[in-house]
Amino acid sequence: MNDWQRKSPLDWETYVNKLVKVVAVEKHEYEGWVLTVDPVSATIVLATFPENEKGTISFVMGHAVQEVEVLQEGDSDMEQRLACILVPEESQAYSTEELERRKKALKTWLETNHIPVGEQGELGRTLSVAGVLSIEPPYGPEQCSSTNEIILARVQGLLQGFLQQQH
Repeated sequence: MNDWQRKSPLDWETYVNKLVKVVAVEKHEYEGWVLTVDPVSATIVLATFPENEKGTISFVMGHAVQEVEVLQEGDSDMEQRLACILVPEESQAYSTEELERRKKALKTWLETNHIPVGEQGELGRTLSVAGVLSIEPPYGPEQCSSTNEIILARVQGLLQGFLQQQH
């Protein structure tokens, strides 16, 4: 076990959102912004932003890490950029007003079709269908979750039809 693997998750957390240079076995060097560190394997997940490209993600396996040097602290802009790297593109594209409009339209449509629906969560952003299914923003079939697979499949099908009507 190397020094990197002996660190605790709290130690690894101090590297998140920072630009680092990682020296691995056989003198391989990697540079990038730390997205996270896997607490089980100590694998470092690095994001890089090559010129005029979307971000790329690379992994440096924990057992191969020999040295990690912090090159630059991340500012709030970089934190935001790193936070968005793993968010699906469709959910990034909606403004708060657009999400509210989508939620209201879906809620009205569900009520019109006699499907019991309510709002839940601190900000009321999650729609709850009959207390057994929830729909998160941006309110598409992929954002549905339920432990009942039959209900999940049916509501996703209904939602797909609703969204096709909207377009």
